[in-house]
Amino acid sequence: RVESAKDPHTATLSLTDKKLVCVEYPGFVISVDNMLDSVGGEQALTKTYADSSKRLELRFRPKDPYCHPVCGNRYSSNNLLLRVCRRKRKGSSGEAHITMEILGLIGTTYKFQGMADFQYLAMHNEPDGSKVSLYDKVILRKPEKKEFFDLSVPLFLPPPLFSRLDGPVDYFYRPDSMHREGNMQSLLLNENLIGPNRARRPHNAIFVNFDEKSIPTEPLEAAKINWKKNSIHHSDIKAEEEMRKLFERRPIWSRNAVKANVDIHPEKLKLLLPYLAYYMLTGPWRSLWVRFGYDPRTNPEAKIYQVLDFRIRCGMKHGYGVNDMPVKAKRSAYHYCLPTTVNKPASLKEFTQDGTSPSSAKPSSLRYILKESAYVFREGMLPPYRQMLYQLCDLDVEQIKGIIQRNDGKEEVCDERDGWCLPQTADDLRDIISSMITQVVRAKRPASSSPKLKPVRAGRKMEESDEDDEEEYDDEYKPSEGSENEMETEMLDYM
Repeated sequence: RVESAKDPHTATLSLTDKKLVCVEYPGFVISVDNMLDSVGGEQALTKTYADSSKRLELRFRPKDPYCHPVCGNRYSSNNLLLRVCRRKRKGSSGEAHITMEILGLIGTTYKFQGMADFQYLAMHNEPDGSKVSLYDKVILRKPEKKEFFDLSVPLFLPPPLFSRLDGPVDYFYRPDSMHREGNMQSLLLNENLIGPNRARRPHNAIFVNFDEKSIPTEPLEAAKINWKKNSIHHSDIKAEEEMRKLFERRPIWSRNAVKANVDIHPEKLKLLLPYLAYYMLTGPWRSLWVRFGYDPRTNPEAKIYQVLDFRIRCGMKHGYGVNDMPVKAKRSAYHYCLPTTVNKPASLKEFTQDGTSPSSAKPSSLRYILKESAYVFREGMLPPYRQMLYQLCDLDVEQIKGIIQRNDGKEEVCDERDGWCLPQTADDLRDIISSMITQVVRAKRPASSSPKLKPVRAGRKMEESDEDDEEEYDDEYKPSEGSENEMETEMLDYM
């Protein structure tokens, strides 16, 4: 209850326990029903309110499926909804009688503060300049006959959205000193380069191509200084010793293999690797770290350290389709926030030895080590990602080892595509791994692998359809060309 003072212009009102939600509608409301339809009705409004991570969608053309919504943000509020009535007799000169009533407490308010997205109408421009609506031709409003689907309709493919953000962003563009008019250095460049004066990241790694004549024997001086300056904890010294032992035992390692064998913070790993090894950009050892002074191109025993770019094949004959693939993609174009969701700060998830998250462990017991499946393949297991870069020595399958060892002792030339292996070795290995993965998936899904009976004409017996007899679809993977995207991804992860 709100107590009043002795001032005659104050009043005493009783508070109510009724809680309300306020929507600051960005328009002049003439019809309440039309206003509710634009926000999806009471059902959609209730569903949005129940999920605090969602924003309220408002469509000014609610019957148009191509209308992009305006999104309202959710805020906590401490407001009151008052009903004020002012009554005065007509022709009376006396004061009006005012009554007030508190209808409820507003604890949540939706405010539309963002900009509306571009709108795209389903229309077609005729040769005479007139515009024709396509809504009746592209929207199926009722069951139609075959003639409806045979009609010739202009191509209409609107984008799902134009802008991912509905708030203005200042990019702070600055002029590029290398591209300024009259700059002599830019005039001497024969190639069109984008941002050539970008600041180098201070990791000081040495990158080597397959066709380079020599390989580095020691790290850059800046890499030494950088590691010594940042290795101040005893765990960093221990990680350096373990890393040296790794490269003594095996001269070439992938980044995931290192992370699965050495417990070190990812940022410290970026400084330690350039201190102990150089990075191969192309060839059969691309995206791998090689010990300083070791040249795999002149050592046939480096064959087992070559990289195999393997990508899980998808298709119903493999036991799974695109949508029900048992292994999810590491990166996806769908993993971004739309304007209809609230942006929340991302949390860094580290891998621990037992697979638990840091939130369930004490800060002093955090581990940054990956599981063995991040770089090793064995029979009966599924890769953690759809695309994997395996080293041949980490393929722990006897049949695969036999194919790799077919020319042991007879290696003559190191090829940029096949390395020290025989031609088409990588293709054979991919076929074997794909077959093993198919067996694992079908074992988990018996219905998809059971033989299907199909009817035949009279006089013939029922036969089982064997999908395995179908010819494998052509999968060409060129180590030095077809995997540039993965190589760039590895470099981005490193940088």
